[in-house]
Amino acid sequence: MTENKPKRPLLYYYVMAILIILCINTVIVPTFFSPKVHEISYTTFLDMLNDNKLSKVEITDKRMAALVKDGDEQEIYVTGRIDDPDLVNRLMQAKVEFAQVVPKEPNPIVSFFTNWVLPIAIFFILGQLFMRYMGGRMGGGNFMSFGKSNAKIYVEAQTGKSFADVAGQDEAKEALMELVDFLHNPERYKAMGANMPKGALLVGPPGTGKTLLAKAIAGEAKVPFFSISGSEFVEMFVGMGAARVRDLFKQAAEKAPCIVFIDEIDAIGKKRDGQLGGNDEREQTLNQLLSEMDGFDGGKGVVILAATNRPEALDKALLRPGRFDRRIPVELPDMRGREAILQVHGKDVKMDPSVDYNALARATAGASGAELANIINEGALRAVKLGHPAVQQADLEESIEVVIAGYQRKGAVISPEEKKVIAYHEIGHALVAALQKNSAPVHKITIIPRTNGALGYTMQIAENESVLMKKEELFNKICTICGGRSAEELVFASITSGAANDIEQATKIARSMVTRLGMTEEFDMMATEVISNVYLGGDASLQCSDGTAQAIDAKVLSIIKSAHEKARQLLADNRDKLDKLAAYLLEKETITGEEFMRLLHAAQAEEEKAPSLPPLAQQGSPAPSLNAEAAQQ
Repeated sequence: MTENKPKRPLLYYYVMAILIILCINTVIVPTFFSPKVHEISYTTFLDMLNDNKLSKVEITDKRMAALVKDGDEQEIYVTGRIDDPDLVNRLMQAKVEFAQVVPKEPNPIVSFFTNWVLPIAIFFILGQLFMRYMGGRMGGGNFMSFGKSNAKIYVEAQTGKSFADVAGQDEAKEALMELVDFLHNPERYKAMGANMPKGALLVGPPGTGKTLLAKAIAGEAKVPFFSISGSEFVEMFVGMGAARVRDLFKQAAEKAPCIVFIDEIDAIGKKRDGQLGGNDEREQTLNQLLSEMDGFDGGKGVVILAATNRPEALDKALLRPGRFDRRIPVELPDMRGREAILQVHGKDVKMDPSVDYNALARATAGASGAELANIINEGALRAVKLGHPAVQQADLEESIEVVIAGYQRKGAVISPEEKKVIAYHEIGHALVAALQKNSAPVHKITIIPRTNGALGYTMQIAENESVLMKKEELFNKICTICGGRSAEELVFASITSGAANDIEQATKIARSMVTRLGMTEEFDMMATEVISNVYLGGDASLQCSDGTAQAIDAKVLSIIKSAHEKARQLLADNRDKLDKLAAYLLEKETITGEEFMRLLHAAQAEEEKAPSLPPLAQQGSPAPSLNAEAAQQ
């Protein structure tokens, strides 16, 4: 185990700087920068004068100093003063200049300032600049703040948030209300002999409101709120993170009752693997955090909150009771929760009275609180851009599409033939969905391209949000996804690259049915795939032999083929409806679900009134080979 090196006091560095300056003034400057004085006899001085070697002479009461011609001015020749009346005449005859040779002694005050005060000030300023630069690189301040916590302190209700600002997380708010009540009335719990949990861990996907919940608790409890990110504990210098943990808990103990919130705690709370070459600084910081959480008294009113979206990566010692006693999930909101969140964010926006929040909530399945807030803001920006007096339903519906699919590419140039293929592709999705049971109703169909790469899309919105998905519903969903490619095959006897995203979605659903949901007879209830980082999109990894993996691939392909065949057969049996709906979409470019269903019902009623027709394969369809293949299947 690596031991922490003791930190040297600030005085140590000042003493070192003074010693360096002393060495410069007493050794380096006299040796390399002061003039060199050579003591010579008077006889030698006269010889140099007779040989005409002298250029300048300085005569004082006790000595004479001279410089030689064509010599270094830093070399001075000094001799004693001799009473010689003829010396001045001889110097004048030799044309020697009478001038100052030895530099004048500086003023003691000026000398002290230039030799001591100025160098020390320069050392101090350079040190400060260097440490501030390093502090900026490492996320801290200057070296005076080493070991100090960077936690932002909000006194009492300065967070500006309360539980009224949090919607769609009723269960999490209920679990956290006990912490608020304890901070308000600790005597009630002490009288019962109950100990309040020392810590609560908020777990959930990004954007669900974990940080907002922590600030709301502080606002409700009206106690000091310490907020810090886990990454701020990690420093380049070993021991700094542990020192900051100690300082944070020391400040919290002084201001108790209070709340300490550590955001993204997985930055310092990852599992300790014990391998060589690990992050010693992070592990020491984690050890100090564990020690501090064990050491403080929860009865004093210090509550530790932490947030993460990677709970599986946290160290087990951090999650045990006595440290983080509660694990509070902050999941994606359901439909009722999304409606409440939209209303909370919409109360500060000038909304039209006709806005239907319930319809918006149904159209945003799987959206987080942050995404819903962004949808409201995008709708407000669109209303301003179009000059609307208030945000209308159309503005919000368009903002949903902007968040999901991106902005409209109005300047995109698409040939009429490609536009026709896109129209049949999207109507293929919608028609297969409408012809099946247990499929979500079609809400909108468009062939206007978007900035995320979509050339068109079909939006389905379920009337009711379901928690469980039946095997038949998942299979029908794959059929709907395959409807676009099936329409291309049926009408144009060819396929395009427009089904790339459809293929990915269909494969993902079919693989989940086989590997994780146990919806096949071959594998029964055996799980062959594990999902990690559930809150961050989920990374799937197979846990089976190579032979089983091949069998899984074969079964996934079989499911997709069956769904593809069903979609192709449905479209072949309703070819007239497909043509009419595609022609209408090609003309309008965008149609609503109500228009789509009205046209479909009209086509069905017209078909029931019309006399029976020969099979589609005998009517000269553009793709007879595909029709024949579908009929055989």
